Amino acid sequence: MAPRWKGKDAKAKKDAEAGALKEPMSKIVFELKSSLVQSDTCGFLSDNNVQLAVGAEQLDLLDKACFGRPVRTIEKDKHWFQLSFEEAFYLCYSLKCLKINGSGTGPQNDEELWHYMKSKKETFPCFYKAYSHLRMKNWVVRSGSQYGVDFVIYRHHPSRVHSEYGVLVLSEGEHKDLNGRLRVWSDVHCTTRLVGSVAKILLVLQINKIGNNESPLCLANYTVEECTITRWSPEQNRENM
Repeated sequence: MAPRWKGKDAKAKKDAEAGALKEPMSKIVFELKSSLVQSDTCGFLSDNNVQLAVGAEQLDLLDKACFGRPVRTIEKDKHWFQLSFEEAFYLCYSLKCLKINGSGTGPQNDEELWHYMKSKKETFPCFYKAYSHLRMKNWVVRSGSQYGVDFVIYRHHPSRVHSEYGVLVLSEGEHKDLNGRLRVWSDVHCTTRLVGSVAKILLVLQINKIGNNESPLCLANYTVEECTITRWSPEQNRENM
């Protein structure tokens, strides 16, 4: 699928594409990483998300790199961002540019943070593997709940390009809410029809787990299988008479 750049006319779309080529997502994420490291930024656990207080520079870079969502406050000198568990752990564990503290006797290291997030979200190990797999390929990953999927992914910032794929995360094993999906034809048909109606292709990520998930080190033993599913059109596949 070719990128669908945003814009009211051909010139605006070309400008959006040129802007993305001039400032690739890998460069933006590197600048964000450097800025967070230099400022020694620290996030705070808040139930099922992570709250982050940042300055003007980090505010701009977090928005450009599409990590988290801004939170409105009455404070004028601080800007707050709310990160999902996957986003926060990626910055903390994979990029090593963010510290995360709990309140009181909260997590003190990556392994304790892993256990905390897993206790709050049972499917976190599989979702994190899927999230990090896509982010490492320089996809922008956002929540796909409004489209009935786990994630939607973009080639660049959503202000410049439409998302191309709706992503479902599947895994064999004990997670009934993961391995029970797309088991029957009606589920496949409904999901592909929904994402197709908003010009997206369904991307299924099958997470294959080896060993236990008691430590983030287990991620090295997880593998990801990618599979795209599209609706079959007889008109596009029939023989020419």
